[in-house]
Amino acid sequence: MNGLTVRQLRYFDALVRHGHFGRAAEACAVSQPALSMQIRDLEEGLGAPLFERGARHVSLTGFGERFATRARAILRSLDELEDLARAARGRLSGRLRLGVIPTVAPYLLPRIVADLTAASAALDIHVRETVTPKLMVELSEGRLDAAIVALPVSEPAFEEAPLFSEEFLLVRPVSEAGRPAPGPAALREMRLLLLEEGHCFRDQALAFCAMKPAPPRELLDGSSLSTLVQMVGAGIGVTLIPEMAAVVETRSAAVAVTRFAEPRPRRTIGMIWRKTSPLAGHLLEIAEIVRGAAEAMRGESAKP
Repeated sequence: MNGLTVRQLRYFDALVRHGHFGRAAEACAVSQPALSMQIRDLEEGLGAPLFERGARHVSLTGFGERFATRARAILRSLDELEDLARAARGRLSGRLRLGVIPTVAPYLLPRIVADLTAASAALDIHVRETVTPKLMVELSEGRLDAAIVALPVSEPAFEEAPLFSEEFLLVRPVSEAGRPAPGPAALREMRLLLLEEGHCFRDQALAFCAMKPAPPRELLDGSSLSTLVQMVGAGIGVTLIPEMAAVVETRSAAVAVTRFAEPRPRRTIGMIWRKTSPLAGHLLEIAEIVRGAAEAMRGESAKP
């Protein structure tokens, strides 16, 4: 067979992840015919099909699944070689692929990007916003350099750097303003609005209320904190939101925000990365910048 190329492996990996030629081509910033031709040349060179083509989706063959495992390992090693070279330059520069969970990204990300850019104009920041399980997979596979998530993640392969801690606040209809915050037992009897499955903040809220993941009574799920707050404003129920989201999400809704009595529910936000990453030293610097951005933002929100 002819020699494999890195481009073919990159295109193959994109097609595996997206399961669609058009979306894979878009992710690789090439035309669909160009990507299709490279995949066809790869299969011809290997002498076996890697994909089963459907009308709207492609899936791996048995051989394709085995090939994908080796291809990801090769691409990860190539990325780590690039990271090693970047680390040797001794300064923050080049591509930074940063994952952020959705309950942090809209509120902290603008400040993070501004501060990172101010620290090093040579950084090329790529942001990926999604839930923790997906970020951990992409981090493990080398598709992210680091991720900002709720700690702990309890994954031995990852380094964890705590950044800050914040409380959960109760959001309820404005007509209930001034009332004492209910305790966990009382919350269990209310119509509690939660983020949909997959969000760690959902699990943390359920843990505070001592509720099972699938409670016997009705729960209403939302795809974002904004949706949940607007539902509360419409009188549908109550919800919990992280402290950093309060100012942004409640300014246009008829809701009241209340702190809980001690012991107050809270979470720790941190940054994680692979322990084997050659960029570990630089990522520690980046974690310090992110920590400073969070402290500055929290200080501003506390001002009258």
